[in-house]
Amino acid sequence: MADFCYNTATELMARLRAGEVTSSQLLEQHMARVQQLDNRINAVVVRTFDAARERAAAADAARARGEDWGPLHGLPMTVKESFDLPGTPTCWGFPDYKDNIAQQPAVAVQRLLDAGAVVFGKTNVPVALGDWQSFNPVYGTTNNPWDLTRTPGGSSGGASAALAAGMTPLELGSDIGASIRNPAHYCGVYGHKPTWGVLPMAGHQLPGVRCIDSLDIAVAGPLARSAQDLQLAMQVLTTPLQHFGPLGWSSAQWRQSDKAPWQCRVAIVYDDAEAPVDHSIQQRLHALADFLRSQGVTVLDDHRPVESTQSHRVYSHLLRSATGAWLDDATFARFQALATQSDPALDTMRERVWRGSTLTHRDWVEFDQQRAVLRGQWHSYFESVDLLITPVATSPAFLHNQQGERWERMLQVNGQDQPHTHSLFWAGYPGVVGLPATAIPIGQSPDGLPVGAQIIGNTFADPLCLNMARWLETEWCGFAPPPMSWK
Repeated sequence: MADFCYNTATELMARLRAGEVTSSQLLEQHMARVQQLDNRINAVVVRTFDAARERAAAADAARARGEDWGPLHGLPMTVKESFDLPGTPTCWGFPDYKDNIAQQPAVAVQRLLDAGAVVFGKTNVPVALGDWQSFNPVYGTTNNPWDLTRTPGGSSGGASAALAAGMTPLELGSDIGASIRNPAHYCGVYGHKPTWGVLPMAGHQLPGVRCIDSLDIAVAGPLARSAQDLQLAMQVLTTPLQHFGPLGWSSAQWRQSDKAPWQCRVAIVYDDAEAPVDHSIQQRLHALADFLRSQGVTVLDDHRPVESTQSHRVYSHLLRSATGAWLDDATFARFQALATQSDPALDTMRERVWRGSTLTHRDWVEFDQQRAVLRGQWHSYFESVDLLITPVATSPAFLHNQQGERWERMLQVNGQDQPHTHSLFWAGYPGVVGLPATAIPIGQSPDGLPVGAQIIGNTFADPLCLNMARWLETEWCGFAPPPMSWK
């Protein structure tokens, strides 16, 4: 039988419908690949192989009877560890929660199951989903299939590594600080951070937490090896709803555009003083700009929607206020003391962590008001620009470094030391106001590492972001499997 492990999810569904392969056969291939490779990568850390075999057999029997379970009928796939999957632990890398066994599926997982998916495992994350590396004391460290000495990203790092290594065709991730986009960039795959609010987050939290999204920007979304697969997954996962305050939710509509991708006005930002970008990424962005211009696309260089320093400051403080809400009392008190004692003139990520984690309600409201101003500026920007393309991070995948605080760890960008946390600027650029962003591969660095970019659209303009991603995949650059010479 042919090896289908690097087929896209869309291709696999076509083969299943045509009877060229069964769900059981696809499942066995992917599980065998996990068993072959994952001792070196460590991506699929929770395995439900026996239950998946039963479901795959049932999917095959249902298809033979002429039944249709939905657009993912019989497709084997994995989901991020942070989502509840019945009978499996949801611990977010915390040892104290390693025996927290889910009884009900997360809403997003239920939608995948309702569409016919066969979930055979869960993929690794950092502790508290709080790093661009995926390591924790429960499941250990996940390695990048392109170079085992490097991070696959985080917090959906196991997801991106599994996709790049051909161990799964489709993944479910989550994103508040580029946790979908960053791993996609580091591993050379695709990921979509939807408009905030289009996919309920219930079932993506630890016990005792009723609302994981106290910042109103956390989202769930798909990762895959093709933009077409992202479109398929979004059809299954999302219901466009718009939050309008304490009264609940109202129906909303996707922004449908009759513009073809080549008819769009596209702005590209290559670099920023807030988070200088390695030349290896800038070169690929310039190559993308050259391709777009060759196709008649109007390209606006360095046309920016908001003032960078203000955007980053607002995002950093609001992000840390959300994560700080779950600090234990001793850590919260320590951060309060450090914030009080710190020099008011200092405003590095260290100070933003201390201050943001311990904001007064009055200060939080002030930052939220500033976010409202940013939201209005983005809205005005998209009156003349259809899409904005930017870096996802400041460098390709970096070497594992698990010592000290994130802002103390350094990576090399254009020959200079740079704190890991600088890249959060690019995470928060669209994230602070809940905009959609599609991470796409745009080539490789001179060192042979994947390079990605993010396509940012207006609120509810997810279809346009995904259409552009799919067109670029077809006409210019798509997923390339890593060499994996270490196998």
